[in-house]
Amino acid sequence: MMAQSLDNEQLRLEENQLREQVTALSVEQKRQYYAQELQQIKDPDTYAALNWAFIAGLHHFYLGKWQRGLINLALMFTGLLFYFSGLFTLFGAALVLLVFIIELPQLFNSKNVIHSYNNQLMKTLLKQFDQ
Repeated sequence: MMAQSLDNEQLRLEENQLREQVTALSVEQKRQYYAQELQQIKDPDTYAALNWAFIAGLHHFYLGKWQRGLINLALMFTGLLFYFSGLFTLFGAALVLLVFIIELPQLFNSKNVIHSYNNQLMKTLLKQFDQ
């Protein structure tokens, strides 16, 4: 719990520093920045809902991590296929459980995952205005 609080604090500090940089932009640059930020910013609740409802990796697609999302979907689909085929039921259940174990921390840490993603987005957008 202490490590998570530290992460939260670090992320908030980083966001505040980035917001100060946005404040220093000209009026036109701020308009451009906020227009782009509004289109690209991600919501932690959406990420958590996708992770909770579809543990198979749809939350990775939400962040544009296609490769990881496809790997998760493939493992989940393969596990379910083996499980319901009756041939390798234990192996199928193990694959599904593996995906679940790997993705569970993402669910409980969704706010920090998205906060970090959004901070990185802010950095990327701000680089456009560096002189």
